Amino acid sequence: MTTVVAIDLGASSGRVLRGVFDGERLAIEECSRFPNGPVGLPGPARAGGAGAGGSGSGESRAGTSGGAGADGSARSRDEVGVVYEWDILALWRGILDGLREASLRGTVDAIGIDTWAVDYGLLDEDGRLIGNPASYRSARCGLGASEVLDRWDSSWLYARNGLQFQPFNTLFQRVADRAEARADSARTALLIPDLLAYWLTGQARSELTNASTTGLVNAAGRDWDPEILKRLRDDFGVEHMFPSIISPGEVIGEARVEGLDLRTSTGERTPVVAVGSHDTASAVAGVPARTGSFAYISSGTWSLVGTELSAPVLSDEARAANFTNELGVDGTVRFLANIMGMWVQQECLREWAALGDEASGASGRVDWPLLDAQTEAAQPARYLLDMSSPELMAPGAMVERVRSLWIPGPGSSSAASSGDDSSSVDDSSSPDEAGAGSGDQQASGVDPTERATVLRAITDSLALAYRRAIRRTSELSGTRPEAIHLVGGGSKNRLLAQETADATGIPVIAGPVEATALGNMLISLRAIGAASGTLMDLRAISRASSALLTYEPRASHAPLWDEADALLGSGGALS
Repeated sequence: MTTVVAIDLGASSGRVLRGVFDGERLAIEECSRFPNGPVGLPGPARAGGAGAGGSGSGESRAGTSGGAGADGSARSRDEVGVVYEWDILALWRGILDGLREASLRGTVDAIGIDTWAVDYGLLDEDGRLIGNPASYRSARCGLGASEVLDRWDSSWLYARNGLQFQPFNTLFQRVADRAEARADSARTALLIPDLLAYWLTGQARSELTNASTTGLVNAAGRDWDPEILKRLRDDFGVEHMFPSIISPGEVIGEARVEGLDLRTSTGERTPVVAVGSHDTASAVAGVPARTGSFAYISSGTWSLVGTELSAPVLSDEARAANFTNELGVDGTVRFLANIMGMWVQQECLREWAALGDEASGASGRVDWPLLDAQTEAAQPARYLLDMSSPELMAPGAMVERVRSLWIPGPGSSSAASSGDDSSSVDDSSSPDEAGAGSGDQQASGVDPTERATVLRAITDSLALAYRRAIRRTSELSGTRPEAIHLVGGGSKNRLLAQETADATGIPVIAGPVEATALGNMLISLRAIGAASGTLMDLRAISRASSALLTYEPRASHAPLWDEADALLGSGGALS
């Protein structure tokens, strides 16, 4: 038996998981779970100088010829409202608690770390963290993006880094750093998983799969791009602070944390392995595919929809479609579209729970069987919205934003003819009459029918976004998937899986939920010699370790999705 640990941090929670490998299957158990999420804080001082350009935000930023930057020039105290940062020390505490629990259960032969992408911590010359890492949900990202794209040709950039435009890409965040005082004392930048590995081992490296999301890596060369780095320095005074790149499967160093004695089964210090430290890279490595002809949907807070290739697609068509080339394990490329995922649903549930809605988790536990049943019973395709809308990015007030963005779908006429209109719910209706089911009360003021309508609109719109992304993936890459692998938390959503099969006309294989942890652990196992072979060989272990469900497309539902696609129109993402 070989035991490995995966530290898996998502944008809404973190976990430490223990995997025991018997030579054929991995059995996974949770050692700790802890909350995560961007923390809203009052905005800091921002640099004076040029305004925010066309952003319309009213914020100011460092200009290209004035304001503050790495030269330490004077700063004004302009108010910027709320900013979002990560409580990295709380995450570190949760990680140590989980590692301590894992060590109590037995030896640990290797540790791998995966997290979300693009965000990073800044360290001073003594290697100490300077404040909390900024979150990609902060408005500062858009300011950095507009400043760069005012001066750089986006086609030149895409031809080098292959990344879709996202205002929060690390490249843009590094330009935004100039407006903050802490940038003056920063000497090293570490992406979140690399920062945690540094704290565990004392070794500062940049793992390839996550580094490829920064916008600073050459997609074809698989290393930091010297031309991009030079232009950042020359045009914006931004120095390259990320350390050298390490590939998945290489050992970063030994875990050495005071008060935590982690040992392998042979009594040596436990190695920390560079796995696919971008959680999607690990999730795709853990896809239980039988052949290379597959598409994937890694469905969590975000939905990453695409296919696995041997080389990047850097065409003008791919750039115009806003597709991205993220580097994967074993020389692969994850050619994908980045789509809003369960974040919208999570925010709606959080909002309803705050109002006291028990089904949404007011008492700490979401009643998924009830919510799933109500959502499945709601009118299909009654409302649709573009899941790429930037209005869906920020936390808070999500229900109203969803309602303001949706348009009537092909199911709206059926709902109207049946007299079901969630915009004018009769408050005198009993919970059962509103489709609530037993035990679901309206004392919170959250109407169960309206709640189901909103959740159904989100699910239907995600399935439509998946359809569009899968089709564009095929067109741009010249591939045709035999199956779609739906992995991550979204794979538990029966309705989403079936609707994705119906909308795409391609079988959907749902599971594993723990694809990210499996992919993380499989790379660790191979690195220490407990497993061997190609990526497809490792995927056979994932397949043997997982319970999978296959959803076949229903031809009778295809016209509904054709009409929904046409109704959302050219304004929708990937249309």
